[in-house]
Amino acid sequence: MPRSKHEVVLAGGVIAIGALLAAGALQIPSAAGYGGVGPNFLPWLVAVALLVCGALLLWHALQGGFREREEPSGAAHGDWVAFAWVSAGVLVTAALITRVGFVLTCGLCFALAVRGLRGAEGRPAGGPTQTAIDLGTGLAIALPVYWLFTKLLAINLPGLTGAGWI
Repeated sequence: MPRSKHEVVLAGGVIAIGALLAAGALQIPSAAGYGGVGPNFLPWLVAVALLVCGALLLWHALQGGFREREEPSGAAHGDWVAFAWVSAGVLVTAALITRVGFVLTCGLCFALAVRGLRGAEGRPAGGPTQTAIDLGTGLAIALPVYWLFTKLLAINLPGLTGAGWI
């Protein structure tokens, strides 16, 4: 039976990520909280889903490869500049979230990611006005999320002020 090395490697990668997530979930306490589930419930759910998907991918790869798949769309090669903008958004968020708070870092992450995704589509990334609009949109999304988590669900997210609104 023909099989693609790349498909087997992809399946192995999904299984490895699932196993790493399961190992991380072991480190999270399982004490039940609100609704009878503990903080490790979601990591376990995602880990099991990844392990099942990885096992199915591996089974398909070993049974002759992924069948009935469409030809990939998009460019033949990745857009490294767009990847750098999106990565910068994620890394800046990780570096600054405890210093400037959830809302501002999420707004910045949104603006950087949108800039990269626009470039990946071949559209102009935009100047200062478009960046300000993107930042405002990111803040408009992050503010209600922050309020929902901190006020309604009582989950602490890093804030900029002690008042708890930003």
